[in-house]
Amino acid sequence: MTRTYRQLSAEERGAVMGMKHRNCSIREIARVLERSPSTICRELHRNGWQSQAEQCTMGRPRTAGGYDAQRASKRARRVRRAAWPTRKLERHGPLWAEVRQLLALKLSPEQIAAKLRQRHPGQIQLQASHETIYTAIYAMPKGDFRRELTVLLRQGRAARRPPSPGPREGRRGSLQDIVSIHVRPPEANDRLVPGHWEGDLIKGKGNASAVGTLVCRHTLFAMLVKLDGSKAIDVLEGFRQAFAPLPPEIRQTLTYDQGKEMALHKQLAEDTGLKIYFCDPHSPWQRGINEHTNGLLRQYLPKGTDLSVHSQRELDLMAWELNIRPRKTLGWKSPAEVFFNNKAMRDAGLIPTVALGV
Repeated sequence: MTRTYRQLSAEERGAVMGMKHRNCSIREIARVLERSPSTICRELHRNGWQSQAEQCTMGRPRTAGGYDAQRASKRARRVRRAAWPTRKLERHGPLWAEVRQLLALKLSPEQIAAKLRQRHPGQIQLQASHETIYTAIYAMPKGDFRRELTVLLRQGRAARRPPSPGPREGRRGSLQDIVSIHVRPPEANDRLVPGHWEGDLIKGKGNASAVGTLVCRHTLFAMLVKLDGSKAIDVLEGFRQAFAPLPPEIRQTLTYDQGKEMALHKQLAEDTGLKIYFCDPHSPWQRGINEHTNGLLRQYLPKGTDLSVHSQRELDLMAWELNIRPRKTLGWKSPAEVFFNNKAMRDAGLIPTVALGV
């Protein structure tokens, strides 16, 4: 049977000291304390105790052999602290400064861990896992500095906890002549080439304002669309303008849920050349990439705020900041790198004027 070793307590060390003053043997002390004789022997020798013969040889008086319970307890605490591993992310250390800088760029801890591996290959002391980063943040004492760091995380939570998604609310209108996602072509399902998109709306306070979101399934490249409202005519006009600059090869399909804002889907398909497919009711996982992206965008467009205050220019800058983040599913390349390196985009002369990467 496996037994767990435990250190001697202060009371046990006091008992050892008292019994040695009475010249009790090591085995007698071990029997009283229900400890192994070797444990008592090591405790005495590591803390200056000497046998009577050793004391006589060295000309010392007959005492407890130099063993002091209080001094032994202090030594045990000191040795135990020295055995603790050195923290990689000390608040004033060089690695923490680099992590703090990447957090300010809104990278997640997992993205930061990958970025550190890219920047410092083979230098373990300059790398940290995402769990180490989370632990360093949440292990800090509560106060302004900790709040400053947790705000930089995607969800901005004061403590780590698993998300608990609630039920979807609101009723959807019934759309006519829709094409099911189950007949979507294999090239769209397999995400092998760009040009296949997922779409949705992010709603503002009281559902009075909305921003359109479009995400390329292959490259994860996102576009934010300013809308005058959340009616079908607003979505038609906004999405039509968003897709207009793209070459036909990058406008293949669009997958959407059965929201009534897509009532004019036939007109949108005619104007853009997109083939539009619709998810099953109450099945957001069928647009999982878009749902995940919407969660990331809430860092810029918080719930309960008026989204109509943002101009298209501001939305473009938010999307660009998201698009230059390295992504795990892209081999830690950014969506912008993959999207603009596509042949169709290069042939169309659509090249970003902002430097790629972080």
